Amino acid sequence: MNRSHNEVAVITGGSAGLGLALAESLLERGWSVVTDARDPDRLHAAFPDHPRVTSLAGDVRDPEHQDAIGAAVARHGRLDLLVHNASELGPMLPLAEVPEPLFTSVLETNLLAPLSLTQRLLPYLIASRGILLGISSDAAVEHYPTWGTYAASKAALDHLILTLGEENGVRAYAVDPGDMRTAMHQAAFPGEDISDRPLPESVIPHLLELLSGVQPTGRYRAADLAPVGANR
Repeated sequence: MNRSHNEVAVITGGSAGLGLALAESLLERGWSVVTDARDPDRLHAAFPDHPRVTSLAGDVRDPEHQDAIGAAVARHGRLDLLVHNASELGPMLPLAEVPEPLFTSVLETNLLAPLSLTQRLLPYLIASRGILLGISSDAAVEHYPTWGTYAASKAALDHLILTLGEENGVRAYAVDPGDMRTAMHQAAFPGEDISDRPLPESVIPHLLELLSGVQPTGRYRAADLAPVGANR
């Protein structure tokens, strides 16, 4: 497909689920994508030698891995979209029973890594007047028993994303995509049939509407956003 523009996106956790679906959609629209995942085999299988994808296997919490992402962006010379999608579910336990090391591990993945990576990439995002996007959850604003560890990290991520946007003059969105048929959602409901949940691909038209630039900075539910093109 011929490129119609030269936009560049960084999407963490792009080997499966929503990250993969968003990356594929942007590629179809001519974007270049820098993405990562912990599992190198699954990452390569997702994007086998795609000319506009930079796939970096590694842990988003690792400073050297973040440096590699930064170097990939530097080679492009711009960044139009930074999506913090990689997440850790953590222990599904009442907060009173959560060991501190497990709580800390979730915060490192879901909160501290997004902050550190954003700090590295912010000059490119500002220069391109790009968008900062954090994938949130309804658990960030509701109070579900045993979800407290994950929920606390997502509530903090929402605040982080929107404050960074306010401080740096970039459009920033925290988006609750809703329940999806993903490996993480299955892990939250072991043994349960989640085939009734929508596939991540169904969320993408709503995200694209948000990324079109019509909506002001803020927190959104994907289901409340008209699919891209519906209002055009």
